[in-house]
Amino acid sequence: MKIDLKRRLGLAIGALVAMSLPAMAGICEKRDFDGQGYVVCTLTAAQEPDLKLWLNGPDGKVLGDFSSVRRTLGEGEVLGFAMNAGMYHPDYTPVGLYVSDGSKTHDLVTAGGGGNFGMLPNGVFCTGGKRPYQVIESRAFAKAKPQCRIATQSGPMLVIDGALHPRFLVDSDSRYIRNGVGVSRDGQTAWFAISDRAVTFHEFGRLFRDGLGARDALYFDGSISRLYAPELNRADFGRRLGPIIGYTGKN
Repeated sequence: MKIDLKRRLGLAIGALVAMSLPAMAGICEKRDFDGQGYVVCTLTAAQEPDLKLWLNGPDGKVLGDFSSVRRTLGEGEVLGFAMNAGMYHPDYTPVGLYVSDGSKTHDLVTAGGGGNFGMLPNGVFCTGGKRPYQVIESRAFAKAKPQCRIATQSGPMLVIDGALHPRFLVDSDSRYIRNGVGVSRDGQTAWFAISDRAVTFHEFGRLFRDGLGARDALYFDGSISRLYAPELNRADFGRRLGPIIGYTGKN
């Protein structure tokens, strides 16, 4: 009941936001795939410069939610969509690589370990390099050292060069609301997706590979997954977040 109440309140807040801000039509949409519902927000190469990654505000304190992100925007700037963008420690600092506006504040982690982040292969979502969007396996990233305007590391990889992560099970009973990002084969399109209901890794990976045609995709998180999408009258809230990724535009 608590989760349902929070989501209903989030929808109400989203409706108020949509009335007060112009919607960026066509970015986020509801999709059904293989019996599951999702929201997918799609960005093209031309929109990459307006994709942003946030952690701390101007005062150095963790933003932690979408309302705080919106308060950092400049005059006439609006938030088209946003979601949590990778795993974080109890103090909200990123578990792995974090690059925002070309400035790196947390290093790449290539070692395996416990939890979803350590379920190798994990990976990095990188933008603004030779290709507008990339999802790169972490150890390959360490060797290639690509330039990234923004980068966030998480894990596990959902899709690796067109194949699902080898540890995903068709009959898994591990189900959570999950979110992540996938990239087209040519790197010109990025899809940010969140499930409506609890899904398995296998189901979520298939959304990117089979439903969206992503060559590579990266898991951001589960259970804490949140979305801000004013054009869908949606503004989730709940547990405080670490890294947040989102697209901004002008009013």
